[in-house]
Amino acid sequence: MQSHLALTTGAVDELVRAIHFKMSDDDQSTNEGVRKVSAMEMEADKLRRDTWLELAKGDLPPSERDDLLHLSKRVDQVADWARESGRILVVTPISRAPDSLRKTIIAMAETAQRCTWATRKSVDALNTDLREALKLADEVERIEEEADELYNQARAYYATLTNGKMQIGEAILLAELLEAIENISDWCENAVDHVRVIAVRML
Repeated sequence: MQSHLALTTGAVDELVRAIHFKMSDDDQSTNEGVRKVSAMEMEADKLRRDTWLELAKGDLPPSERDDLLHLSKRVDQVADWARESGRILVVTPISRAPDSLRKTIIAMAETAQRCTWATRKSVDALNTDLREALKLADEVERIEEEADELYNQARAYYATLTNGKMQIGEAILLAELLEAIENISDWCENAVDHVRVIAVRML
């Protein structure tokens, strides 16, 4: 699970770097970054499957096994959405976006990055300090609320766009990118919801 989380945070870190490269119109570096995101997500997926096999073979009580399975699924969704964000990023003409929207994309990505790292710390704390795990779960929720606010700001801005600013197809791709990035933070919150369940049972 910890190795899975390390790959997940790594994938989101690479996504943020790729977005910065895209902002600078460095398509070669963007594509290389997205390839790294995809490779990490695929390795994380393999680790998730290995984890499930180990849990199936293990002697854990059913309730504990189910808790870990559910947590693993939620963490895996974070990596999945990082990969999906990268796929959309490659074909999205960010340079055509207005400055305010470009800044929002960066802010949302960096917020998702903070959210992912806080999630990793929360899960790690289940091994050492259950109350710290709960405290970090609350931090994830606060960060996710920041992501929601940024997403709402972006959607409000879309209402002001005219055909002269962006083509319809370009706007659709940007909207899909923003939604994919927002989903990273959403699944972090879903993961720590299950951290709470596990921590409370163990206290």
